[in-house]
Amino acid sequence: MSNRRDSAVLVLEDGRVFTGAAFGARGATFGEAVFSTGMTGYQETLTDPSYRRQIVVQTAPQIGNTGWNSEDNESARIWVAGYAVREPARTPSNWRSEGSLEGQLETQGVVGIAGIDTRAAVRHLRERGAMRAGVFSGDALAGTEELLAKVRQSPSMEGADLTGEVSTDTRYVVPAVGGKRLTVAAPDLGIKSNTPRMMAARGIETHVLPSTATLDEILEIGADGVFLSNGPGDPATADTAVALAREVLDRKLPLFGICFGNQILGRALGLGTYKMRYGHRGINIPVIDHATGRVAITAQNHGFALEGEPGAEFDSPFGRAVVSHSCPNDDTVEGVRALEVPAFSVQYHPEAAAGPHDAAPLFDQFVDLMTGAR
Repeated sequence: MSNRRDSAVLVLEDGRVFTGAAFGARGATFGEAVFSTGMTGYQETLTDPSYRRQIVVQTAPQIGNTGWNSEDNESARIWVAGYAVREPARTPSNWRSEGSLEGQLETQGVVGIAGIDTRAAVRHLRERGAMRAGVFSGDALAGTEELLAKVRQSPSMEGADLTGEVSTDTRYVVPAVGGKRLTVAAPDLGIKSNTPRMMAARGIETHVLPSTATLDEILEIGADGVFLSNGPGDPATADTAVALAREVLDRKLPLFGICFGNQILGRALGLGTYKMRYGHRGINIPVIDHATGRVAITAQNHGFALEGEPGAEFDSPFGRAVVSHSCPNDDTVEGVRALEVPAFSVQYHPEAAAGPHDAAPLFDQFVDLMTGAR
């Protein structure tokens, strides 16, 4: 942390205020206050487009100890709206480090706060739910009532359509490694860099398309399958992506979705969505696969979920489908699978950046689905 110990405040929309020190850029920022339970992977968290317009509170007590490097970014920039930590590392210590976390926050204009009681903040968000918040420092500091009024005027995450803000503007291709076996079209809803890498390692050439991609564009590529990525915002606003998913299902083109993509497939199959109280964010969240009974420890980042009961079969416009996965902590739907068309999805992040690798075989299942369809 720098020597400039000027103060900062985190103001929650219910009036709770946490006072600490400025960390990163100075100024004001607004977003939904959420917490992440990951003990590692702060760089991947910060650069995950799914965190667009969110102020992330880290539960791990010390952040920044491994610095910042050019290899672990999950996109081209930091996407979080703000960052709250307890104890920032004074000096990064890692052989891969190319600079400090605070230096990167300053460079990219991300307003943060350090030195707050993050345990108290997390307990508050867990009991009261994720809510609008603001971080203020430097010239943006003012009286509590004035800052609270600004927070309450900021937009809510419910009803937020953010995919267009994080999607690529132009198509790009991530080539297969060791010879091309399959071609996948991936509309970019907020895709993380490691996902095409995981597919490339399996001989998949991935065409990442703008979120507005049409079925005709996908067919022009000669895609063997369609991948629906993670992404930010309220899935109830993603009508364009849902319509595309339905067209893909109509053609029986293999489809695999993760996180936001799980909610898109679920909606295409007729399920509703809802905003969770405080969501699932971290790299230590258990999920039950109801087909096998196995439990995987997973990486997750979502504040919305699909409606449904663990293991339940249901009728969809495309035949029978099933809630294939759920979280034993709270019975949240963690995956769906169509039984009469080649489509499945999970709510968690099998690309594991950062996170455990328990779910990596899902990419192999996608390969099997595409080769079987051929």
